[in-house]
Amino acid sequence: MLQITELYIYPIKSMGGIRLNEAMVTDRGLQYDRRWMLIDDNNRFISQRECSQMALLKTAINDSYLVVTNNVTNTSINIPLTTRSKGFIQVTIWDDSCVSVLMRDEINAWFTKALGISVRLVYMPDDSQRLVEEKYAKHNDITSFSDAFPFLLIGQSSLDDLNTRLDNAVQIDRFRPNIVFSGAAPYCEDTIDSFTINNINFNGAKLCARCNMITINQNDSTSAKEPTKTLARYRRRDNKIYFGQNLIHNGSGKISVGDELHLISTHTDQRFIIA
Repeated sequence: MLQITELYIYPIKSMGGIRLNEAMVTDRGLQYDRRWMLIDDNNRFISQRECSQMALLKTAINDSYLVVTNNVTNTSINIPLTTRSKGFIQVTIWDDSCVSVLMRDEINAWFTKALGISVRLVYMPDDSQRLVEEKYAKHNDITSFSDAFPFLLIGQSSLDDLNTRLDNAVQIDRFRPNIVFSGAAPYCEDTIDSFTINNINFNGAKLCARCNMITINQNDSTSAKEPTKTLARYRRRDNKIYFGQNLIHNGSGKISVGDELHLISTHTDQRFIIA
């Protein structure tokens, strides 16, 4: 039986995630997942790829606020979940552009001081619709400020297999999944085509090509060659390294740790099978 073992959201793109026991599936992914994002002076997104210190900013959510804590200075800031803003702004994520809400000056100043670079925080309102790439979409699917898709699925056995090949094991937070599952062979997620959780439909869109973020230790923001070096030996195709499956979905509702993934179909498409 395939079963959810961990659920994660990352409220601010590229900052610390939150492990949940249950989560609400919305039109663009899990509730609060990547609904906020830091941008530079050119209104372009910023991630750990350029600023690894973002790993040291951890997030939590209570009834009223998104709470961000700087693990270096042990200082925090409360960001209202009901957004009050300076106005709207057009922002860029990779090749996409969408309308966002710009946060207040005092919030932007806190992040600028924490990271030592000029940044501003933006929020994606409900009426801002960022479409998934057309060739992967099925129902005019949308996503938040994620890199490209509303969900990332990783099998626990895939991480376990990787760690048998490493001198020093890595944690799942390197890979920033939304759903982690058990009950299958390593890399089973590569060939998952469709499944349901609590009558919500999920479809595999494409394997997730990994960038340098997986080399960043999420506890201290240091980086090394692993696990990229090891993954390159057996998870490489066309000069890209793959780990995990991006998903799109149809439906909404609650999913929880312990819920079953009801597998509907798999595929044997060689484009998605890594030897």
